[in-house]
Amino acid sequence: MDGQGAIMTDTPASGSSRAVGAGSVLLTLGGLAAAFGVASCCGLPFLLATAGLGTAWLTGFALLAAPHRSILLIVGVVGLAGGAVLFWRQQRIAACAPGAFCTGPAVRNLTLAGLLAGLVLLYLGYAYA
Repeated sequence: MDGQGAIMTDTPASGSSRAVGAGSVLLTLGGLAAAFGVASCCGLPFLLATAGLGTAWLTGFALLAAPHRSILLIVGVVGLAGGAVLFWRQQRIAACAPGAFCTGPAVRNLTLAGLLAGLVLLYLGYAYA
């Protein structure tokens, strides 16, 4: 309580309501893009060729990403780890704050799928370089 008898809460002001989980989605997308760049030279062509898909279109990505492989690896790890931490924290919140936008199950499932795909791409890019 403050000096006027009003109860202070942790709910955001009406003008500052934003989507809960947007940070985890953005970090996951950034980590997934960096992981794609890391894996485009070596691991991803093996994976796509195993699935019967052509990999000639990856040549441009591989030429651009190869000199920056270590930076992309670090950015991918940081992005995916940050997205996973925010995703985990979001799952621990039992209820959404009043006036805020909550993510639906489809967004949560896509975020989890993006985290897992990013981890696979990072592993392929690191292991097959």
